[in-house]
Amino acid sequence: MALSRVLLTSGRPVDLTELRLSSTYGGVLEGYPCKPLNDLAIAGLVRSAEHAHPGVPVHLIPPARKYPDQFSGAFGPVEVLPAVTCVGHFRSEALDPGHDRALYRSRLTVAWFQPTTRIPSGCDAETALLDLDWERLATDEEL
Repeated sequence: MALSRVLLTSGRPVDLTELRLSSTYGGVLEGYPCKPLNDLAIAGLVRSAEHAHPGVPVHLIPPARKYPDQFSGAFGPVEVLPAVTCVGHFRSEALDPGHDRALYRSRLTVAWFQPTTRIPSGCDAETALLDLDWERLATDEEL
């Protein structure tokens, strides 16, 4: 059973079967949010998504970066990502119309950032998530 169903702008419904949320800066002990730190956090998020579902394609939705008017430190200007990192595993009907609908599903793991812990559902999700090109990014699997 899915946690939620998301309706992509293409009209394809996709089921969110697993979701991991974490604080973007929860593990930061020192320093300040800046490009080098954020780039490491983004790369780590993608690696953890790949590790969570081996063999499933992973797509990163590039996060919005904000630059508040604050003092720049040794690592450059302050750069802030949205507060919550998300890794979701999605499934939908098979991509290949030749595949038996009872035996195949398409799947994709998506990593993204959002400002709140809200679970995406229906048409209520980050715009970039709703705009996923499922047919290009996902892959079919035999059950």
